[in-house]
Amino acid sequence: MIIVAQNFNKEATLKQLIYKNRGMDLESMLNNSNRHYLNTDKAVIYKKPTPVGVVKVAYKDNHKIIDRGYFKEQSTLDYNGLYKGKYIDFEAKVTKNRTAFPLSNIHNHQIEHMRKIIKHGGITFIIIMINEIVYLLPGQTFLDYIDTHNRKSVAYNFIKENGYEIKYTYSPELDYLKIVDKIYF
Repeated sequence: MIIVAQNFNKEATLKQLIYKNRGMDLESMLNNSNRHYLNTDKAVIYKKPTPVGVVKVAYKDNHKIIDRGYFKEQSTLDYNGLYKGKYIDFEAKVTKNRTAFPLSNIHNHQIEHMRKIIKHGGITFIIIMINEIVYLLPGQTFLDYIDTHNRKSVAYNFIKENGYEIKYTYSPELDYLKIVDKIYF
């Protein structure tokens, strides 16, 4: 028996899937890069888990799954670790907006966390995927922008001019530490 779906737009469905998973793609590339850094003894950087309080547990296929839960506390930034004896802490974001990075993607407590990292001599930045290009925007540059511009977004041109493009490579997929070396060491 053959079933034909009416009004099925394969291209639109593929675009929806790509959009839906765009943040996971960046996260996956960063996780693979961090695994490479760990395996080659270059750095120790991990994705921070979000602290979740479990209210109800269910079972599916002999596995426990969280059926209902809540966030215990506000999370800080996505990744942290050590590189060349320095604490490193950064956020990774993807936007489909082609002209700007909305500041609503970063919470006030995360901005304050970045300020504290810098105050105490750590390294902080934001990795932003915009227009399918990945940029590293240094934390101080980002904070200076927020402090001097009364906007709800960071213009794409500002990111292009003040950020550093992270080129896709085979291994690691996103060699962001190459740029960290340029900026901080």
